[in-house]
Amino acid sequence: MTVKKRTGNTSRGGSAVSTPKKQQKESGIKNQVNHDDKKDAKISLNTDVKKDSKLYNFAVRTFWTFVMIVGFFIVLASGHFWCVILILGCQIATFKECIAVTGQSGREKNLPLTKTLNWYFLFTTIYYLDGKSLFKFFDDTFVKYSVLNLVASNHKFISYCLYVLGFVIFVCSLRKGHLKFQFASLCVTHMVLLLVVFQAHLIINNVLNGLIWFLLPCGLVIVNDIFAYLCGITFGRTKLIEISPKKTLEGFLGAWFFTAIASVILTRLLTPYYYMTCPVTDLKTNFFNALTCELNPVFVPQDYRLPPIIFDKVGVEVITIKPVYLHALNLATFASLFAPFGGFFASGLKRTFQVKDFGDSIPGHGGITDRVDCQFLMGSFMNLYYETFISENRITVGTVVSTILMNLDTTQIIELIQVLNRALYDNNVMSKAVYDQITDLYQI
Repeated sequence: MTVKKRTGNTSRGGSAVSTPKKQQKESGIKNQVNHDDKKDAKISLNTDVKKDSKLYNFAVRTFWTFVMIVGFFIVLASGHFWCVILILGCQIATFKECIAVTGQSGREKNLPLTKTLNWYFLFTTIYYLDGKSLFKFFDDTFVKYSVLNLVASNHKFISYCLYVLGFVIFVCSLRKGHLKFQFASLCVTHMVLLLVVFQAHLIINNVLNGLIWFLLPCGLVIVNDIFAYLCGITFGRTKLIEISPKKTLEGFLGAWFFTAIASVILTRLLTPYYYMTCPVTDLKTNFFNALTCELNPVFVPQDYRLPPIIFDKVGVEVITIKPVYLHALNLATFASLFAPFGGFFASGLKRTFQVKDFGDSIPGHGGITDRVDCQFLMGSFMNLYYETFISENRITVGTVVSTILMNLDTTQIIELIQVLNRALYDNNVMSKAVYDQITDLYQI
């Protein structure tokens, strides 16, 4: 009997015997599975890291937001002087960040005077603009000191001489091979001075005119920014502007509505306090001092007659309201429709020079410029609006004395004293004996 050997690919228990090719295939499958497992683990790890990073950034951003809010209110309570210092600090930091962003390509150039001249023109401009404001609001103080009075009297001429000196130094610093860069740097510097320092000067004037004209526009810009984000993520569908793809038309218009409501609420909260509504007359003023003044008419309730079309529907012919509420609505409109374009401009500048932020001075927020880009445009509008529609012509003793000392010689001043002396006597303010004594004293 012939016995045939089994040559099939079976083993004991009926299981198949693995061939080398099949073993290789199974090994490849195992390796692929292990590779996929490692890849999935790596992706999971990266996702966890990203989540932790986002959580950390959110925590840092929230913490520094709280620090900025608390710090701002501390400065606000400390007085007008410290508010001015805060604005000066912000404008200097913004100037530094803008110059650094736009001048990155020339850092390696051996032109040491370029950076020095940038700072020279900055402080010359600050002296001219902000010095003028200080001389205007605190002329009583400057008149008391001969040196300060001399500086105040010749302020414009001194400012011009300082600028011409910087201009001469710039021309002398020109170097062949770097002319294009140097002139471009000069142009950028002057543009930043116009867009940052000049507008910051107007914001300082807002502080001196009354803290409400500083705090109200700042608050409206912040509220508008918050509600533009909230309305955008809730209702946003239509892209607003190419330079900022995340901005939507729905967020833009929704923020306008809520900013208008916020303007009424903020005005109601701020107007009861003299500290907010009174112009500053003393740099030592703070929240704990008893500051009083004669209120501007916009803070006094007035009667307004409603148009017939409204009267017929509501049955009310006259309403009594403080005019400041109407002005606040106008400010809310500008803060919603125009101030955001300051932020769009800053976004375009960052895209031009391919940077994410202007700096990293505020952890989680970027640079100072990233936080105040809309505030400059809003602050300058507030000042011009105030001077056009709200301001009263205020003439103080210091203003009159300063004008006299700058424009009259000694003989003319004595003549003025005699005229004033005669006017006081004619109005029975002084006796005949006192009048005669003063007349004899100032005989020319």
